[in-house]
Amino acid sequence: MDTIIIYTSMAGTTELMAEMIGGKLTEAGERVVIKDALEAYAHDLQSYDRVLIGSYTWGDGDLPDEMVDFYEELSKLDLNGKQAAVFGPGDSTYPHFARAVDIWEEAIQAQGGEIVVEGLKIDRWYTEELEAACAIFSEKLIQSH
Repeated sequence: MDTIIIYTSMAGTTELMAEMIGGKLTEAGERVVIKDALEAYAHDLQSYDRVLIGSYTWGDGDLPDEMVDFYEELSKLDLNGKQAAVFGPGDSTYPHFARAVDIWEEAIQAQGGEIVVEGLKIDRWYTEELEAACAIFSEKLIQSH
């Protein structure tokens, strides 16, 4: 399975999640490429079997500015036959906790992609749970194909 992980990170949590998930998938024998959203293009996704998106949520439930161009490019792609999953940290003190995960899942499904694992939302206040949550998410991805 060839997987691409596209992420953006402000405080480093999303990047850490991408590295942890990518590491687990690699250990399982998968080929994984990890790219910062600012260095990626949506058409890059066409070369992979599975697409993972990692994004923090900005403001009142919005995508971060670094992901807007990629999001708009994605709306022009056909993702039929692509497996996908989304992950990201959020702040539970906001009314739209980790809403970027939901936005990305909807966008992927709108383009024909199949969400194979429920989105992983981590509360930034509980980072001690991060490693275990990423391991469980990764294991579900490995079992999904």
